[in-house]
This record gives sequence, structure tokens and C-alpha cells, in this order.
Amino acid sequence: MVTAFVMIKTDPDRIPEIASELADLEGITSVYSVTGTWDLVAMARVREFESLSDVIADQLSKVSGVQATETMLAFRAYSKHDLEEGFALGFDGS
Repeated sequence: MVTAFVMIKTDPDRIPEIASELADLEGITSVYSVTGTWDLVAMARVREFESLSDVIADQLSKVSGVQATETMLAFRAYSKHDLEEGFALGFDGS
């Protein structure tokens, strides 16, 4: 599974509507409104790297009100749940 995080600059008057529309796109698993330079952050998850262009370039970036995007690819996922399982198996973190 390939995971990407897409930072999105939008029309400020339509942030909730744009977020809702983005969340309905196939391949987008969640959308967050955030503080800072970007208005929204979307998480895209696809089976194959090549599918990211379908989701991001062909769908997400064409939603009315999306002004700019920046995409970051995830190398590895870490979560509290994963770490707790590792410790339960004797993982010492070194």
C-alpha cells in the first residue's frame, strides 16, 4: 500500500465544502482542516504508486476551489499501537 499526504491550499470561503468533496474521492482516506500555511491535509492510500497520479493529479487537484497542492510520500508508518505490539514481543527499540 502506498500512502501520501497532500497539503492543499483552497478558496478560503469554501474550505468545508472542498474538504467534503475531497473526502468522497476514491483513494482519499481522510481529510483534515489544519492551521498554518495549508488549509487542508488529505491522506491518499492506493495499492500501486502509479495510481497516485489518478487520485492526486486527475481528481484531487481538479476539484473546484483547490488552488495548490504539495504531496509527501510516506516511507514507513509508526503508531503507538505498533510500538506497543513490538514491546510485547520483546522489541527493545535499539
